[in-house]
Amino acid sequence: MSTNPPRRTRATYYEGVPDYMTEVYDWAYVNPVKAGLLDRNIVVSTLLFMNDQRLMRRYLERIRPGSRVWQVAHVYGDLVQRAADKVGPDGHFTLTDITPVQIEHSLNKLADRPQAEVIRADASTWQGDAPFDLVCSFFLLHEVPEALKAAIVDNMLNQVAEDGELVFVDYHGPQAWQPIGWLLKYVNRWLEPFAEALWHKEISAYATRKDEFVWEKETIFGGVYQIVRVKRR
Repeated sequence: MSTNPPRRTRATYYEGVPDYMTEVYDWAYVNPVKAGLLDRNIVVSTLLFMNDQRLMRRYLERIRPGSRVWQVAHVYGDLVQRAADKVGPDGHFTLTDITPVQIEHSLNKLADRPQAEVIRADASTWQGDAPFDLVCSFFLLHEVPEALKAAIVDNMLNQVAEDGELVFVDYHGPQAWQPIGWLLKYVNRWLEPFAEALWHKEISAYATRKDEFVWEKETIFGGVYQIVRVKRR
């Protein structure tokens, strides 16, 4: 169950945050003032070129009422509430994140949903107490360095139930005709230095035991985004 967030000073928002987060993503996920301005549905919609609802549905439609779900990082807007509501009172929704401000936002959003649990943890190492029916990474992989991408994918695969499923929603290499690709190249050079790896490498390639799973990929918006669904063989 979620609890009220502790009172924080500005300095505590940086305690225990990985260096790459403070160096690259302070503006988005660490600084409490800036994060407070960005945590709005309209921001998510703008950043995803109005594909936000389409992409969220790809995740939400995989959630079964009463199931155990692990979302590996907080997402701005109302996605976490919608996911917890889809799980329902008989299920359990676990949300992890590594930065204090994202934990604070998550706790505020999920405080009235007893089926939801918020944990500050690294998605590459955190261990749940039982396998999950669904594990989802919604636009996390493009934000972490290469070694962490592999560790996160492996940790997610290790924690899915035998008949469970994983969903990865993230960026992908745009088709040559997609003009958004040129804009994203500029944005990536400026703000998202780890993102373009997903343009050239399949998510399955980060998995140590990829052959033990079935990988199905769908791309949308001229290849800009990918939805990868994974099940055990």
